[in-house]
Amino acid sequence: MLAKKDYRADAVLDYFNKRLRIDDYRGNTESLLTDAYKLASDNSFTKVIVKAKACDITFLLKHQFQLEAIIKNYFHSDDAYFFTKYLSEERRKTDCWTKQDSIVTSIYEKKKTVHVQSAAFLFRTAEEHDAKKLAELYRAVFEVYPTPLHSSDYIQKTMRDGTIYYLAEKGDNIVSAASAEINSAYHNAEITDCATLPEVRKHKLMRSLILLLEQKLFENGIFCAYSIARADSFGMNAVLHQLDYEYTGRLTNNCVISTDLENMNVWCKDLSAGN
Repeated sequence: MLAKKDYRADAVLDYFNKRLRIDDYRGNTESLLTDAYKLASDNSFTKVIVKAKACDITFLLKHQFQLEAIIKNYFHSDDAYFFTKYLSEERRKTDCWTKQDSIVTSIYEKKKTVHVQSAAFLFRTAEEHDAKKLAELYRAVFEVYPTPLHSSDYIQKTMRDGTIYYLAEKGDNIVSAASAEINSAYHNAEITDCATLPEVRKHKLMRSLILLLEQKLFENGIFCAYSIARADSFGMNAVLHQLDYEYTGRLTNNCVISTDLENMNVWCKDLSAGN
């Protein structure tokens, strides 16, 4: 939380990814940004992200922020605009933008197919006792991840805080998993932590898991779902497209996955539209 007499803001100081993220705010935005710049500089951060409201678009453009993505209905019925400001030239540079555009274009060209859940796997909600095996799955799939998913303690903490995990099992082994991180203030959810072992990816387990998460969210009155996928990952972006998520932008050098900072595609979906 950032707070002064003239503003309040929910902010995340992300030391691992060297960024300051402002998720919500009210009051004097000029005063907030002044303090945000200083806080970012003091911590050697190279990127500031603001999930902005429509009324602040021209203000943020005036302050040299750039619009990178949108999440529809994030603030209940209002959209969230991902505005970013880069504090170093290196953080702003990317050499694979047109290649990643081509990936999205090729995904658009793929015909959508009806999904049938595989009977060869058990799908269920994850519980706290699954945390150790979930951490093992995430370690096997991701060498590095923006959050501490390699830790079973961290996974248990997120469960207690309200994050929902679904998993797919083959025998005693967890072979795929995904989660929905719920924002209880604005009733939206990020579909995240999506991982499948390479040897079972042909079974389209992630589509099944996300559909199960969506149903759970819908039952709880959460209709804004979004996901942020590696821009280089044809498979994950294709899954979201197949499930009728809409591509709404790309975040440059957003977070560290695998071994380096990566561009991330944003996809969003109104769960109330198809139910």
